[in-house]
Amino acid sequence: MRTKTRYVLCLSNRGYRASLEPRKIYRTLNDAVAARHGLVRIVDESGEDYLYPKDRFAAISLPPAVRRALSAST
Repeated sequence: MRTKTRYVLCLSNRGYRASLEPRKIYRTLNDAVAARHGLVRIVDESGEDYLYPKDRFAAISLPPAVRRALSAST
């Protein structure tokens, strides 16, 4: 079963300056346990996935062409 790739916009990198860039779009990975704790799993600047506070991000909807372009780059 394939899940839909979701994207978020970084609102703040406070406490994570080396890992996150404000105003950058990041791909998320589904993690229900993390979500229950107010966290979101992000593929960050290192290319690896890590947990970050959900309040640092805003969920965004992207047009299909942008989604394809971002998916091709990962």
